[in-house]
Amino acid sequence: MKLLYAEDEPALSEAVVDYLTYHKYIVDAVYNGADAYDYATSSDYDGIILDIMMPKRDGLEVLTDLRRNGCRTPVLLLTAKTQVEDRIRGLDTGADDYLPKPFDMGELIARIRAMLRRREEYHPDLIRFGDLTLNMQSGVLAAGEFSFALPKQEYRLMELLMLNHTMYLSTEDLLVKAWGYNTETDINSVWLYISYLRKRLSAMNSAVEIVSKRNVGYKLEVRHAPNTVY
Repeated sequence: MKLLYAEDEPALSEAVVDYLTYHKYIVDAVYNGADAYDYATSSDYDGIILDIMMPKRDGLEVLTDLRRNGCRTPVLLLTAKTQVEDRIRGLDTGADDYLPKPFDMGELIARIRAMLRRREEYHPDLIRFGDLTLNMQSGVLAAGEFSFALPKQEYRLMELLMLNHTMYLSTEDLLVKAWGYNTETDINSVWLYISYLRKRLSAMNSAVEIVSKRNVGYKLEVRHAPNTVY
């Protein structure tokens, strides 16, 4: 399991990282909110631990922007005991749990384990990124006032792109994950269905676009601020 830990107190950060590493977690440690956001959006984590009081950007601001941009990674907030309003705001913003400081290391790891278990058991009906919403039950893709029930293969590709929007997915990855290991389909089908999805997004006037990088793959990006109220 890979965790991101954002804490501006070096001594505490070192102690927590050592403890979590001992318990077989891989931990990336950062020391301010700006780095926390950059790391969270540029790599895949199983969980994020955010201190609220951090330089550059506070934890609540980071959490708000992560959820606004479609990040569904579980977040545990670290708060001072007196920050009741911040804890409430954090939970309302999308935090999965909070732990008052100072905390016991045993309780910290218990909270992390519980948070990660809930993630494994939780299967959301809706995936969101930018102004897009994808219903995993009906296959309906929506943006603003527009919606469309995607055919099976378009749905599978869009689901993969939305769930992995922080990274590029290669043509080979998309082929295997959307069509299966034993498919007789070749990569030309991936290119064709990516073209279909691009036309859908354009017709829906979505702010999200599918971008490509030569010899790397495809990912979703928000072209401009969507007209969506969060």
